[in-house]
Amino acid sequence: MTVNMTKGQAISLQKNDGGTLTAVRMGLGWQAAPRRGLFGSRTREIDLDASAVLFADKQPVDVVFFRHLVSDDGSVRHTGDNLVGGVGQGGDDEAILVDLQRVPVHIDQIIFTVNSFTGQTFQEVQNAFCRLVDETNGDELARYTLAGGGQYTAQIMAKVHRAGPGWQMTALGTPANGRTFQDLMPAILPHL
Repeated sequence: MTVNMTKGQAISLQKNDGGTLTAVRMGLGWQAAPRRGLFGSRTREIDLDASAVLFADKQPVDVVFFRHLVSDDGSVRHTGDNLVGGVGQGGDDEAILVDLQRVPVHIDQIIFTVNSFTGQTFQEVQNAFCRLVDETNGDELARYTLAGGGQYTAQIMAKVHRAGPGWQMTALGTPANGRTFQDLMPAILPHL
């Protein structure tokens, strides 16, 4: 059963049967919004990028994004860059896989961000979402919908963080500006 998350909402990443999740996929999907022009509606390609920044005691120690597809320890993996989005009908355009059992114990938070590498604002994006999937069985656990557009080029989407012996996810949905995850670091820090 999917939980449709709202900004700031946290969910436990514990299975309904009491077991613990071992591998999750953070999926990102989007489409370019049609724009009205002199000769009708048209769309412009939009390159959104998903990134995962790994933190240990509030310090960034690794990042997974389109230019560094696998974390140094191998526990987090990006499936590859999608330059246009719009795979359609709810599918993931980019995904980041996290093997929770392999994440080193000193890593206590993973922040997921989305940014418009080409600099378009989210007013030019529609049907954008971030979702968490149990990678062992394909069940969607949570979905955060990016609604309303806005004059910003990035979003701090969600974080997965240690909570006792397990993990928890919090939907953040914080607008920001920047073309890369490095540009977003000042906006990420308050969420640690």
